[in-house]
Amino acid sequence: MNEVRNAEERDIPSVLRLLEQVNMVHHNGRPDLFKGPATKYDAGQLREIFRNPETPVFVCADDADAVQGYMICMLKQAVNDNILTDIKTLYIDDLCVDEALRGTGVGQALYEHAVAFARESGCYNVTLNVWALNPSALRFYERRGMTPQKIGMEYIL
Repeated sequence: MNEVRNAEERDIPSVLRLLEQVNMVHHNGRPDLFKGPATKYDAGQLREIFRNPETPVFVCADDADAVQGYMICMLKQAVNDNILTDIKTLYIDDLCVDEALRGTGVGQALYEHAVAFARESGCYNVTLNVWALNPSALRFYERRGMTPQKIGMEYIL
């Protein structure tokens, strides 16, 4: 039985391992943009992220408490902005399921936990960015009812 819980400092080595896996998906798809192997955050940065109530981090663990996936989130709100409303958003900064466990429900459990957390926190929406190089991630989010909010474009010189 998988359990989704708040990340703890003892989870840092597992999250670092998974951060490298997600980096390699990006590196393999766009080596012109992403170094590899690398991690988006180091152990010290993760420690600070885990401690910050504005950056909730969830892990999905098995019965032996081995981390199978993680989700790093950010609570965002533009208050008194000139053009944006004051809505509160849960932004999914990063999500990774161990490559050996993809398609087993770990990602869905993390996503559902985040949506419930967002509702309980008074958020208006849940947002994220997904790279075009990762069509399986795009399909994952679309199957959960997410729709495009904005599209980033590039022209390589």
